[in-house]
Amino acid sequence: MTEAPSARTAHYGDIGWRIALIVLVIATITLLGGMNARLGLGGALLKPGTLEFEDYIPPDAEREVFRQFSLTGVVTSLSYLIALASGTAFLLLTPLKLRENGWLMMCAILIYLWVPVEAYTMVLDFRLAYLEMFTTEGNAAFRELFLKRAGALAGTPFIAHLCYYTVIVIAILRPFRRPTA
Repeated sequence: MTEAPSARTAHYGDIGWRIALIVLVIATITLLGGMNARLGLGGALLKPGTLEFEDYIPPDAEREVFRQFSLTGVVTSLSYLIALASGTAFLLLTPLKLRENGWLMMCAILIYLWVPVEAYTMVLDFRLAYLEMFTTEGNAAFRELFLKRAGALAGTPFIAHLCYYTVIVIAILRPFRRPTA
């Protein structure tokens, strides 16, 4: 009698972590795509290596870049939240043990390490989206908030971006696995 519930629980747990993994992969693809798009959009506005705006960009084109940057920020922020939730669900439901799979522990550390940074930049992203969707502010307000976002935490969000790619490499190579006996 006691074997049936545990078998049923194992079956449902098996489905749960697999669904969480699928959602995590899809959200991560969306997240990294949005981050790359925003990196390109932001780079188009600024002089290389500085936080100064290019002089040759017309105001209407600049406004369109701000619009795209704002809307992409909403998608990126939502996909980050979904990836974080599904990653947490995966860690809770997976049959893999962190003690035996050092690669999984490294991935979790690299992801959760950047949550405060992402939370701060998400606030700035939602402010940009609010300006875009609910106000008629000019480029000056967008420029101010964009520069605050671009220079946020002295470039730490870019380091987080690089860590997310490192997580992918670690998940593929899976170092620090204990051999099963």
